[in-house]
Amino acid sequence: MMGASGGFPIDLILFGMIAAFLVLRLRSILGKRTGFERPPEAMPRPDLRVVEDGMPPVPQAAATAAPARTVPDPASPVGRTLAAMRAVDTNFAADGFLHGAEAAFRMIVAAFAAGDRATLRPLLSDETYAAFEGAIAAREQAGETQRTEIRDIPEAHIEDATLRGGLAGITVAFTSDQVNLTLDSAGKEVAGTDAVTEIRDIWTFERDLGSPDPTWRLVAARSA
Repeated sequence: MMGASGGFPIDLILFGMIAAFLVLRLRSILGKRTGFERPPEAMPRPDLRVVEDGMPPVPQAAATAAPARTVPDPASPVGRTLAAMRAVDTNFAADGFLHGAEAAFRMIVAAFAAGDRATLRPLLSDETYAAFEGAIAAREQAGETQRTEIRDIPEAHIEDATLRGGLAGITVAFTSDQVNLTLDSAGKEVAGTDAVTEIRDIWTFERDLGSPDPTWRLVAARSA
């Protein structure tokens, strides 16, 4: 789902439960197609270069239809936490982070569908990557392929933020219009439909603000 600022939160004590949930979540939600057929051309490999906000750059096609991105009021508890992050890392900016988070969301969803482990690995925490990789391996063992297309992300906003020492976490809610379809080895549909479905996901990213690595990594994901 980078550059020189921000991260994403969620309580790490729930990682075991999250990993099990992700396998089911990714197989069902990311395997649920809605709406229009994806053209047969191959999906281009996303640009993984790190940019100034610690997130991957938004692909050109995605940048032309930017979603509504909402940053918390600076006077709110979440807004004050984001300000504290900026005090630790002066390169951090909440709006830049949110822009990068949307790019990461698009990239991670596409890479999971394509089984692109090389793209996923630097964008996910160890525990989250293990869950994603397990779901991909199970799909491959079953001889299934997944076709996923994000048609639009009409809304993305920061829901929560935490700062424990130098460890920053930011939770983002994404509302996206997706087309997902899982096919068996014979090309028969086994999950999803040919219709666009609105999906709301809650993703948490984390970053050690004291680390020279500017990348925010996905540490948790759930549906709302």
